[in-house]
Amino acid sequence: MFRFIKRALIGQPMHSAQLKHERISKKKALAVFSSDALSSVAYATEEIILVLILAGTSALFYSLPIAAGILTLLAILVLSYRQTIYAYPSGGGAYIVAKDNLGTPTGLIAGAALIIDYILTVAVSTAAGVAAITSAFPAMHNHKVLIALLFIIILTVLNLRGITESATILAVPTYIFIASMFFLLGTGIVKYILYGAPPVESVTNTGLPVQVTLFLLLRAFSAGCTALTGVEAISNGVPAFKPPESKNAAITLMLMGCIIVILFGGITVLANLYHIIPSHEETVVSQIASVVFGRNFFYFLVQVSTATILFLAANTSFAGFPLLTSILGHDGFLPRRMAARGDRLVYSNGIVVLATVASILIIIFRGEVHSLLPLYAVGVFLSFTLSQAGMVVRWLRQKHSGWFYHALINGIGMIVTGIVLVVIAVTKFSSGAWIVIILIPILVAVFMKINKHYREIAKELAFHGESMEKPTWQKIIIPVDSLTRVVAHTIDYAKTLSPDIVAVHVGVDEEKVEKLKIKWQEYEPDIPLVVLASPYREIVNPLLGFINDQEAQTGQSELITVLIPEFVTRKWWQYFLHNQTGLVLKTILLLRKDIVVASVPVHIGH
Repeated sequence: MFRFIKRALIGQPMHSAQLKHERISKKKALAVFSSDALSSVAYATEEIILVLILAGTSALFYSLPIAAGILTLLAILVLSYRQTIYAYPSGGGAYIVAKDNLGTPTGLIAGAALIIDYILTVAVSTAAGVAAITSAFPAMHNHKVLIALLFIIILTVLNLRGITESATILAVPTYIFIASMFFLLGTGIVKYILYGAPPVESVTNTGLPVQVTLFLLLRAFSAGCTALTGVEAISNGVPAFKPPESKNAAITLMLMGCIIVILFGGITVLANLYHIIPSHEETVVSQIASVVFGRNFFYFLVQVSTATILFLAANTSFAGFPLLTSILGHDGFLPRRMAARGDRLVYSNGIVVLATVASILIIIFRGEVHSLLPLYAVGVFLSFTLSQAGMVVRWLRQKHSGWFYHALINGIGMIVTGIVLVVIAVTKFSSGAWIVIILIPILVAVFMKINKHYREIAKELAFHGESMEKPTWQKIIIPVDSLTRVVAHTIDYAKTLSPDIVAVHVGVDEEKVEKLKIKWQEYEPDIPLVVLASPYREIVNPLLGFINDQEAQTGQSELITVLIPEFVTRKWWQYFLHNQTGLVLKTILLLRKDIVVASVPVHIGH
């Protein structure tokens, strides 16, 4: 049944040879890798004016120069990552760039920052998508968490089906969003030119207004920098493009940058022209669309397409997170299983882990965008800064033709993103950024611990042709509950291994013990049966005590093997109706040195 459901959801397994055909065009890549960056324009302006409104409605004008500064930073990042694409055609994620040029510890810091960034992208984007839906349909406000979890499940299944298939499905809503936003901006500007802005409603201040200070402007700037999230995604996924990979990725990156400039800048301009006041019940984009279109078809088209792109923004993480964790797994800093491809040639373990952790965040923060965003930008700009620093070191080290120009671009990017990182860390520290600042070194410590374990295991398992000590004698111990066909089969198998066999029964019922002794003497008189008293009705501990006594009596060249009789039921659910003592015993004995434990299965009803 599980196999049937799995195949119905994610499709049939794909042959390894098909991997080279799992490449996407620029048109599809814009949908897969740019959805996060494109979607951020839906809430970046709102985050800016949510800070500025603290100083009163007159302070909202500052959103324009703040947006201009953010777009300037965007241009620097686009140029910087364009260079990274050509320098690292195999995928220039911050982890790889920093590790290659700044050393492994710095690379792990970048990797930890990216992991947090990807997880928060899923949580924030999904929560923002739900906010767009509840703005249009307020009756659904109380079901935010459930809706968010449902969309994460849908995205998970979609990505488990493979990158080519998911890209085909995601391309349509992405381009609908871009078209609807261009239509909103065009209509909004034309309507303002012809009719001007509607009357401004009076706003009741719920608290004392604050002064417009540099710190307030920096807070607004750091809040709006969420518009820059996802810019690095294309440089991370260069190998997913069709040949020529670097050229196609660079074109897609430039196109994405131009679209963000128009959409983010346009929404900020319209918010000022129409005197939009931020509200916790309705998003800024919803208010603009309502003023421009009214509550008609075009309004709901904008809201639905915005909600869709916000949900799909999480797909950028579903493309980048599994790739990053697979690289970390391959390098031995995460479990090796993270580097294994699934049935559909995607890193399915990474996809499932990402969906699980993001879902937990959604539940903890109850799907609130503004609660999640303070955690968001620290990891993003830390990875930006380390990636740019790594590229500067690369140019200074290699000094190819034009190296000074390239180093200058990446150097400017490093300085600007580093300054923004400090601003974000300071302004958002008390709002939750401290959590990320603590989590990054914890993750790095976990990476190092895992890597240390793998290195120690490799050293222990290394074989250089030396002779191995062979046991001269083997003692077989068989735990039995009663004399059944399964036990008899286990004894027959044990006789092929060694003549030194002993059966052990833990006696908790005297009547059952006497019946077993009589039956045992009749059918298995050659095999000694040891009965262990258990007045407190324990099963596992008396068995472990007996095995310990036997181990103490064996010589250094002798081996103890514990054979556990087991029967396999016909239906999977029937397995849970039977005693799992054998499973517990196996689990415990696997941790013991110099003891071999094995199951001897008999299939029942097959």
